Amino acid sequence: MCGCTFIFIMCGLCLTLQYPTMYSDKEQVFNCVQRAHQNTLEVYPQWLVFQTIAALVYPLSASVLGVIWVTSRFSYAWGYYTGDPSKRLNGAYGYIGYFGVIFLSIAVALQLLGVF
Repeated sequence: MCGCTFIFIMCGLCLTLQYPTMYSDKEQVFNCVQRAHQNTLEVYPQWLVFQTIAALVYPLSASVLGVIWVTSRFSYAWGYYTGDPSKRLNGAYGYIGYFGVIFLSIAVALQLLGVF
């Protein structure tokens, strides 16, 4: 794996490759769709870990909080897809699900430690 990385870096240096263009200069809607996708991918791994830990001890609560978070991501994305970034706040209720599974995960950890 390190060999492949070294070869890739050397080829990039020799060919002077440019970074890809992540955003369009003219299409605001495309940029909003791109940001909604990136923001969801940034949060998803942490949410999935907390969701799994919380579901081990509190399956019903974790399920309800998971449904809240997933539906909020749809609301968030659909609001963002309009091209008006302020409409992404339609999915702000997802923090209830996100912070809820974090709280339950902390409770699971404290139970394992014997704190309560």
